[in-house]
Amino acid sequence: MLIPLLLAVHVLGVVLWIGGVAFVTMIIFPMIIRMESSIEKVIFFQGVEHRFAKIAKFCVFIVGLTGALLLYLTDEISLLFKIAGIGPTIMLLVWTLYVLSLFFEAKLFKVIFRGDAGQDTAKVFFKLGVFHWVVLGLSMSAVAVGVWAAHGGGF
Repeated sequence: MLIPLLLAVHVLGVVLWIGGVAFVTMIIFPMIIRMESSIEKVIFFQGVEHRFAKIAKFCVFIVGLTGALLLYLTDEISLLFKIAGIGPTIMLLVWTLYVLSLFFEAKLFKVIFRGDAGQDTAKVFFKLGVFHWVVLGLSMSAVAVGVWAAHGGGF
């Protein structure tokens, strides 16, 4: 009874988190890029990011907690970093990337936007857009491999 409940909470957390990333990547960034005013772009992005960051952090925490419990309770923790555990391993790596991105974003942004890119909002939002597409691609890969592995896929 506990495992199906944890799995449901885990999947709901992933849906909210990755769905939010997809929305920001595919809807919000194209809207921002079409805006004329640099200040309008920054204010709009900060408003969206401020709200979504709280939701994303909560979801990442819940997904990490339920994922760890599921790995422990199903004894799949022993499969991590082995070919038979490719699904959980990729999910763990993507989750770790998000944790680092969400909780160290100020330092990450300093690295990404050093130099003249920090002064040009078009360059900043282009780099942010590319970063989001990469993260979304990795996320969708983790979801696909996780579902595939959970339903009998193997190497």
